[in-house]
Amino acid sequence: MDGIQYDWTNNFETNIKIMRLMGLWPSGAHSYKVGFYMVYLGCLVTTFVVCIISLQIIELYFVSDDLESFVGILYTLPLALMALFKVYYVVTNMAVFKSCIETLKCSWFQPRNLKQRCLIESSIKFWKSVYNVIFIMGIACNTFWIIYPILDGSPGEKRLPFLAWFPYDYKISPLYELTFVFEILTTNYVTLIHVNTDFIIFGLNVCAGCQFDMLSDNLRNFSNSSCNATKDLVNCIIYHKQISSYVKNCSRFLKWIIVWHLILSGATIGITMFRLTLMVPFSNEFYSNLSYGFGIFFQIFLYCWFGNDVEAKSNLVSQAAFESDWTDLPKNVKKDLSFFIMNTEKPVQISAFNVFHLSLDTFVKIIKTAWSYFALLNQLSVQN
Repeated sequence: MDGIQYDWTNNFETNIKIMRLMGLWPSGAHSYKVGFYMVYLGCLVTTFVVCIISLQIIELYFVSDDLESFVGILYTLPLALMALFKVYYVVTNMAVFKSCIETLKCSWFQPRNLKQRCLIESSIKFWKSVYNVIFIMGIACNTFWIIYPILDGSPGEKRLPFLAWFPYDYKISPLYELTFVFEILTTNYVTLIHVNTDFIIFGLNVCAGCQFDMLSDNLRNFSNSSCNATKDLVNCIIYHKQISSYVKNCSRFLKWIIVWHLILSGATIGITMFRLTLMVPFSNEFYSNLSYGFGIFFQIFLYCWFGNDVEAKSNLVSQAAFESDWTDLPKNVKKDLSFFIMNTEKPVQISAFNVFHLSLDTFVKIIKTAWSYFALLNQLSVQN
């Protein structure tokens, strides 16, 4: 198909650079190979993710009879576990991850005119703006985590950003300062894993939505001549199959990430809500936990929002065909067009195992689940 060359992969440049610095994006078009970069990743993940997960699980054993402390660990532990899972899943599926991005270079996915390029740039601009907002929110959240133990603690009290077991007395200097720095670095590393991995995933969804925008534009601008109309319709059918195949490949890669996010997000939001009821309102610790809760809230909301965007735009394809000048098309083209419309009435969805769909309805269900967790913990607290 003739069109205007557009570099889709250039939009992921910032995310890829950060992930490469974190050890999560080997150079070239291939997956990981045994060498320095793999050792580099192993050291970072072991130090900042595996280590803190192990220390928090040990601490869970020691505070099992203290509901407040137990919940205090449970509300941060899922985020670290999810980060570890993302690292494992991205590393073991790096070739598939890169192929999803490389597929966008296909000639079928190129805009045909300046109008379609503007449609792309509008969606990409929105995605980048959301990334900047979430990145700033992450920095703000981590800043609260750093300052609240210092500002909220009584004079001489040495607190850490989050609870964990350490095989030494961390309240003795300089062990306290070193442990504090370790938790700060851990928090930032885990945050960067989530933000940049998620936004590459969101970006793939945005690109899929842009493809449906361009397909709809193609359908609205059919040629009236018999020969050209048939060619245009055939191109649209092939194009739709290409987009559907691309979305299925993305869903195949994302399925386990989607499942675990949907499961853990509801629990984490509910636990965070419960913790807020145990804190002094408007204290630094309160704001720290509030910002953390909003971070998890927006994370799962964006998964559902960008997934829902793909479904909504794919649902407009059949409508776009009706908006074309189909009344003047040849009879045989009308017949083929009607079959195409019937086959595109079922929207294309980002899903896991065709059960867990990324949509705004799913997001509402997650919030209801979060409230159930909150109500359960609140009831247990009252009983204790």
